[in-house]
Amino acid sequence: MNTGPILFLSAFLTLAGSFWGLILVPQMQLGTEDLRQVGPAKKLYPHGRLGLAKRGADVYRSHGCVECHTQQVRPHGYGADIARGWGNRRTVALDYLLDNPVQLGTLRLGPDLANIGVRQTDAQWHLNHLYHPKSVVPDSTMPAYKFLFMQQSINGTGSPHALVLTGDAAPEEGYEIVPTDDARALVAYLISLKSDISLFEAPLPQPEQEEGDTNAVPSEVPPGPSAAVD
Repeated sequence: MNTGPILFLSAFLTLAGSFWGLILVPQMQLGTEDLRQVGPAKKLYPHGRLGLAKRGADVYRSHGCVECHTQQVRPHGYGADIARGWGNRRTVALDYLLDNPVQLGTLRLGPDLANIGVRQTDAQWHLNHLYHPKSVVPDSTMPAYKFLFMQQSINGTGSPHALVLTGDAAPEEGYEIVPTDDARALVAYLISLKSDISLFEAPLPQPEQEEGDTNAVPSEVPPGPSAAVD
């Protein structure tokens, strides 16, 4: 019996099924995703990144930050991301719509950054963290990115962009540490990373009500005479 046609047909169906399941179905599910109006103001989401934040995405990629950090908050039941405070909801495909490339990451030597722009909004903190991580996170394992900064002699009152550093992180007397344009762009990108918009497929949790608290306005009933008891 010639089994060649059967083997060919089996291989063809296997490849066709894989193509359908791995390429066509995801394209049908996500390929038509578009900007969405969200919230009472009906603003378009996601907002995209402009200026320094857009440039900062390239700096982030060029220095391999994705090798140690992810940008994907897993849902309840698939890890403790939300319990750790990395986000108030899981991330979904819409969050990445305007990112090219999408920098999901696969390893977490450092915390997830999908919502770092909500968790830490202070640009000075981020700059200090890049220059000397242990100055703001004592047990940090992140390497120092001092090449993103310049040490220069203080001229007059000094630069308004100079880092405020103390202890081992402080420069020699008479000198100051100033961030380069790449450092400022990278920080702008980090602060732009926010997934705090409530979506249909990933709603934000509702605040818990205290026991006995309701939305009803209690009615005031004027006290009346006590009923007589026979």
